Amino acid sequence: MTQTPPAPQAEPELAGVRNFRDLGGLPAADGRRVRPGVLFRSGHLAHATEADAAFLASLGLHTIFDFRNAADIALEGPDVALAGVRNVNLPLSDPADGSEFWRMVRDGDLDTLRSVLGEGRAADRMAGSYRTIITTRTAEHGRVVHALAEGDVPALMHCAAGKDRAGLSVAVTLLALGVPRDAIEADYLESNAPHRRYRVRRDAEVSPEVSELLSPLFEARASYLRAAFAAIGEVWGSTDRYLSEGLGLTDAGRSVLQERLLG
Repeated sequence: MTQTPPAPQAEPELAGVRNFRDLGGLPAADGRRVRPGVLFRSGHLAHATEADAAFLASLGLHTIFDFRNAADIALEGPDVALAGVRNVNLPLSDPADGSEFWRMVRDGDLDTLRSVLGEGRAADRMAGSYRTIITTRTAEHGRVVHALAEGDVPALMHCAAGKDRAGLSVAVTLLALGVPRDAIEADYLESNAPHRRYRVRRDAEVSPEVSELLSPLFEARASYLRAAFAAIGEVWGSTDRYLSEGLGLTDAGRSVLQERLLG
């Protein structure tokens, strides 16, 4: 007899970790749901307080997938160490094209920001980056879903803000679990909540115009995720072919993954 999965716990108030949430409860294949306590997402863990670390340790994590690159880690620091947890660093393309771009964003003058980000260029850059990650990082995404199928759970996925690189890795995993795209999108857009947003560091006070220019980089927009989904259709024709041909996830492997993460 199939047991009803427990309800997700109330979202914790973490002082040094942004954008944390349990993906438990999302609707999935065959009328099932993602089991609470097996799959989490967040921003980076480098600034976790002692209390944050104690909470994270209480989750019984097996694996933390960190999708930051070396520039991110140099800027923010390594993740807090959690005893007995396997840390896997899988750098994905930075949606804003690396440290030089971010230095310009943080320190650039208004004319430079206008030329690079204005008139829809920032949003176009983000959508293009989502497409690129989906089409060129199949090895990394394949490694994630295979690890989960092999039992590396409970797992937490994060990047810097927990929005773009982690957001796509979560989306890919949820597709493999049979979660409908509208539910994936709704979870993705949760990253826009004020208490979840990544805080960019700038020495000078940000003007309203600069804030508007930067906004597309720090927002989760449905158009970005839909660009990634469109790329799947254009390259592979269907989600099933993307999972099997792109990620190397067989029907049997997908069934095992679903048995591990769904209730």
